[in-house]
Amino acid sequence: MATQVATRSDPDQGEIFDLLSNHRRRYAIHYCKREGEPVELGDLAEHVAAWELDKEIDELTSAERKRVYTSLQQTHLPTLERADMIEFDNRTIALTDHAAELDVYLDVVPANSIPWGLYYLGLAVLGSVVMAGLWLEWVPTGTVPELGWATLVFALFAVSAVVHVAQSRRMRLGEMEKPP
Repeated sequence: MATQVATRSDPDQGEIFDLLSNHRRRYAIHYCKREGEPVELGDLAEHVAAWELDKEIDELTSAERKRVYTSLQQTHLPTLERADMIEFDNRTIALTDHAAELDVYLDVVPANSIPWGLYYLGLAVLGSVVMAGLWLEWVPTGTVPELGWATLVFALFAVSAVVHVAQSRRMRLGEMEKPP
């Protein structure tokens, strides 16, 4: 008699966006990544409730804790487990290796910032204007030579890239105290 073995397939992009569309699942992943080791469901529920309600853990009521605990236990953690992002045994949650792949889907943009794609587009337009000005001899090359202008444009891109990488690493799930 042949037995069937259930195998999990890697989630596609739509499934991953669906997983990350819920803030409780993002918060759960953030907390697990931040801790770096398996976490207890009670601790996770407390932190998620505190982040959701913008309260300190010791300010939470038992009803607020229980509501989040139940939601995580019955809905969100089983969903993450089916997607092979966590291992969950009713009390302990541990991230799988697949959870590390989620960072590529999250481009967290702080509220007071513009998206990096838009920033680089603006920088490219600025560089194009400078280069066109040099070609058309609209940009003076007496005080700053052509190579100096090109170096300036390159330096703007290089500095921007360094800042972008640093900010992206800081804004990843699990890197900060509170989730982004």
